[in-house]
Amino acid sequence: MASLQDIGVSAAINLLSAFAFLVAFAILRLQPFNDRVYFPKWYLRGIRSSPTHSGALVRKFVNLDCRTYIRFLNWMPAALRMPEPELIQHAGLDSAVYIRIYLLGLKIFIPFTVLSFVVLVPVNWTDRRLESMDLTYSDLDKLSISNVSAGSKRFWAHILVFYVFTFWTLYVLYKEYEKIASSRLHFLASQKRRPDQYTVLVRNVPPDTDESVSEHVEHFFCVNHPDHYLTHQVVYNANRLANLVEQKKSLQNWLIYYQNKYERNPKNKPTTKTGFWSLWGTTVDAIDYYTAEIEKLSKEEAEETERVISDPKSIMPVAFVSFKTRWGAAVCAQTQQSSNPTLWLTEWAPEPRDVYWPNLAIPFVELNVRKLIMAVALFFLTFFFMIPIAFVQSLANIEGIQKVVPFLKPIIKKKFVKSIIQGFLPGIALKIFLILLPTILMTMSKIEGFTSLSYLERRSAGKYHLFILVNVFLGSIITGTAFEQLHQFVNESANEIPKTVGATVPMKATFFITYTMVDGWAGIAAEILRLVPLIIFHLKNTFLVKTEKDREQAMDPGSIAFASSEPRIQLYFLLGLVYSVVAPILLPFIVVFFGLAYLVFRHQIINVYDQKYESAAAFWPDVHWRLIIGMIISQLLLMGLLSTKDAELSTPLLVVLPILTIWFHRICKNRFESAFVKFPLQDAMVKDTLERATEPNLNLKNYLQDAYIHPVFKDNQIEVPTAIYEDENNPLVPTRRTSNRNTPGESKRSSEISSEGRV
Repeated sequence: MASLQDIGVSAAINLLSAFAFLVAFAILRLQPFNDRVYFPKWYLRGIRSSPTHSGALVRKFVNLDCRTYIRFLNWMPAALRMPEPELIQHAGLDSAVYIRIYLLGLKIFIPFTVLSFVVLVPVNWTDRRLESMDLTYSDLDKLSISNVSAGSKRFWAHILVFYVFTFWTLYVLYKEYEKIASSRLHFLASQKRRPDQYTVLVRNVPPDTDESVSEHVEHFFCVNHPDHYLTHQVVYNANRLANLVEQKKSLQNWLIYYQNKYERNPKNKPTTKTGFWSLWGTTVDAIDYYTAEIEKLSKEEAEETERVISDPKSIMPVAFVSFKTRWGAAVCAQTQQSSNPTLWLTEWAPEPRDVYWPNLAIPFVELNVRKLIMAVALFFLTFFFMIPIAFVQSLANIEGIQKVVPFLKPIIKKKFVKSIIQGFLPGIALKIFLILLPTILMTMSKIEGFTSLSYLERRSAGKYHLFILVNVFLGSIITGTAFEQLHQFVNESANEIPKTVGATVPMKATFFITYTMVDGWAGIAAEILRLVPLIIFHLKNTFLVKTEKDREQAMDPGSIAFASSEPRIQLYFLLGLVYSVVAPILLPFIVVFFGLAYLVFRHQIINVYDQKYESAAAFWPDVHWRLIIGMIISQLLLMGLLSTKDAELSTPLLVVLPILTIWFHRICKNRFESAFVKFPLQDAMVKDTLERATEPNLNLKNYLQDAYIHPVFKDNQIEVPTAIYEDENNPLVPTRRTSNRNTPGESKRSSEISSEGRV
C-alpha cells in the first residue's frame, strides 16, 4: 500500500502537473491566435471578434503586451464574479445547476474536514492497535479508524460525529433540492416562447387500414382535444438519408482540403488512394476523385429523399402534436389518452435541439427487447471489468504481494521507483482503463432507444454511476484488501477473516487519495487547457479554413459531458461520505477537488461550453438519488466495520440512519420531484393569458410549422410535407374510416365521399 512517502511523491507530481496546465492555459489564452479556442462561446453569440493588432505581423499571433502577463491569473476572480441569475441567463439552468453540484460538495465536506481533524484524527492517532497486529500498514493508516482497538470506548466519538455528518448532509441536500426546484419553476415560467412548450411527443400510434398515420393522428386529437389541438408533424424514417448527408459532408471537407492544398502549390496536383481511409488502393487525382464521389452520393441522396417522401412505410407511428396553448399541451402530456395504456403514449416533447432523431424510427414493440439485451450486456461488462480493476490493485499493493511472491522484491528495492509505482501509477492506470467506458455506455443507451439527448445522457450517467460504484469503489476495496492481506488470509482461521477485513478496508483510503490527485487535481487542470481542441482548431485553420464561416465551424466549444462527469462527481461524494469517519485524511484531497473543479468549470461554462440542449435541470432528481445511495452505503459500511470491532452498541445506534435517510428521500421525492416531471397547469394558464394580452396577433401556426421537421430536411433545403393544421371553423376531422364510431358527428371528408361509397 502507499506510504506517506508514496503519497508525497504522487502529490508532488500531480501538483506540478496541475500547476503546469494552469500556467500553460493562462499564457495560451492571451495569444490572439488562440482566442477562438478559449472564448468560443462569445464568438457564437456574436459578441466577440478576432483580436486585431496593428504593427508587426507577429502581433497577429503573439501577445507582446507584457502587462497582460503580469495579470495572467485574473481569469480566476473573473470566473467567480458573474452572479448566478446572470449565469443562468447566459448559459442556461442546466449549466448553473451542474456548477452547484461542485458547490454542494464544498458545503458538505468543508465542515466535515474541520470537524474530523479536530475530533477524529486525534482519537485515531493516539491509539496503538496497528502496532500490536501483524498487518501491512503505513503511517497514514494510523489516522484511520483501523488504529482504534476493538471494543474501545473511542468509537463513541465516531458514532457521534457520524450522526452530525448525516444530519448536516440531509439538511444541505434538502435546502439544495428546494432551491433548485424553485429555480426550475421560475426558469420555466420566465422563459421566452419555445416550441416544446406547446408540443407533445406521441408514440405508438395504432395502425389504421383506412387512414394514413398523419390522418389518424389528426383525427384522434381533433376528437379528443377539440378546443386545443393546433397542428402535428409526423416523423419520417430518414436515418439512411441522414447517413448519406453526413458522408457527403465528409467528402466535401476532403475536397475543400485538397483544393486548398492545390491552391497553395499549383505545381503539384494532390493525389489520394481509393482504398479504406486512403491507406491503399489505386492512386488517383484527389480533386477529381472526391468531385466524382460527391456527385455519385448526391444522386443517391436525391433518390433516397424521393423514397422517404413518397413511401408511406417511411412514416413512423410517431408524431409531434402541437396545441394552441401551453395549458392544452400540459393536459395532453400529463394524462392517459386511451383506454389501452400501451397506445397513444404522450410525453412532453424535447426541445428541437434535444431530439435524438435516429431513435424515433425504432418500433415501440422493439424497445423493451433492446432494453433487456442492454441490461444483460451491462451486467457482463461490469463483471468482466473486474479483471483490470484487480490488475490496478495489484500495482497498488506490491508490498503485500511480495510476502507471497518473493521474486518481486527486486522491483521495489529502490524507494523512488516504489513510490512512483504505488503513489502514481495505480491512479493513472485506472483512469486509462475508464477512458473508453463513457462512449461504450452512451452507445448502449442509444441502442435502448431513448428519444432525447438529455435523457440519453441521464441514462448513460446512471450506467456509469453503477459501474463506478461496483468496480471502482467496491471492486477496489475487495480486490485491494485481498491483495494487501493475502498472507494473513492464508494463515489465519476463518473466524478471524472478518476482523482482518474490517481493519484493512479503511486502509484503501491511500489508493483513493492517489486516484483523487490524478483524476481530480491534474485531470481537472487539464480540462481548462483544452489541448485536443486547441490542436484540432489549428489543424483545421491551417488546412481547411477559407472563409470566416469556415473558421467559425472549425471552433469546437464542446459542452458539459454530463454522462461521464456527473458520475465522476458522485464517486468523490461517495468517497467523502464513506471515509469521513473511517479515514478522515482523504477529506482535504476531496475538498481541493471540489474547489478546483468549481473554479474551472465555472470558467468553462461562461467562456467555452455551448450546450446542445436545455432540460431545465431535469437531471437533478437523479443526482439527489445517487447522493442518497452514497449516504446509505457509507452508513452500512460503518455499521459493518464497527461490528467487527466488538462495538456491540453500534449496530442499534447506526441502523437508525439508513432508515432516516430513506425516509428523508421519500419526503424530498414527494415534496419536490413533481416539479421536474410535470408542468403546473396554473403556471401554464398564467403564461397563456399573459401571451394573449401582450401578443394578440401572434401567428402560432407559422411559429411551430417547421420546429419539428427532421434536421436533414432543414439543412438540405428539401421540401417535405409541412405540419398539418386543424380547420379552426370545424373541430371535427375528415375521416376515411368505414365506421365513424369514434367521431362525434359526421366529418367533412366522410360527407364528401358518402356519394361515392366508403373506402
